[in-house]
Amino acid sequence: MDSILDEIKNQDYKSIKKGIENFLLDEVKSRQANGVVLGLSGGIDSAVVAALCSNILKEKTLALILPDSTITPPQETEDAIELAKKLGLKYKVIDIHPIHSEFSKYLEPNERALGNLRARIRANILYYHANVSNSLVLGSSDKSEFLIGYFTKHGDGSADLQPIISLYKIQIREIAKHLGVPEKIIQKKSSPHLWSHHIAENELGASYEEIDVILYCMIDKKMSKSEILKMNLSNEQIFDKTYSLYKNSEHKRVMPRAFHRNYDIVLDF
Repeated sequence: MDSILDEIKNQDYKSIKKGIENFLLDEVKSRQANGVVLGLSGGIDSAVVAALCSNILKEKTLALILPDSTITPPQETEDAIELAKKLGLKYKVIDIHPIHSEFSKYLEPNERALGNLRARIRANILYYHANVSNSLVLGSSDKSEFLIGYFTKHGDGSADLQPIISLYKIQIREIAKHLGVPEKIIQKKSSPHLWSHHIAENELGASYEEIDVILYCMIDKKMSKSEILKMNLSNEQIFDKTYSLYKNSEHKRVMPRAFHRNYDIVLDF
């Protein structure tokens, strides 16, 4: 497993950084946008996106820090503010708790659905500010979470551009070092903070190292389940859980299916 982890980690991050920056500049120019808007949570993925923007679009970037003050640890908000200041980015802090609370008055209780509602409220606020300023919304999904569907549909999965979606989580940690993201952000446990004490790896039932090895071998190296297990790269339970997440979340990664009445068939656009 260590050799595969090294294979995943050992990338030309200087070249990757330059490629992402050129992509962002080209997209902003070609779409005639005034800038970009991103959600800054205090976690590593959004920190990497913010750091990339600070190098090339500093004056055209707005970072929105959108905690729910009842569940988001104060340290997360403090880390996000500290990073925005360090990077020299414009930022706004908006507590989404009053909005979420108002929504909740009219909805039947369900912790998971109400948690995903928080992500969808954040998406609405990001797009509001993008609408006001003719800007593009940047997503912060990495390849690991995109492939296993670990994002909220029409929530944190909503974006005009996804600059880091080609990088696995362990590669995100490596490029974060290259970009000078604070070590405390690199080392902290990932969490979308959709409910109290929400830790990603606890919910997923595996570490990102384990998940990344499975996805990399399965997607990039085209290895079969039997080959992955035979090489002791995963145990069967974790493989099956990861594969199930990948297959069951496919609907999150494709455009909605549409019925074409003229041909009486269903088409994928």
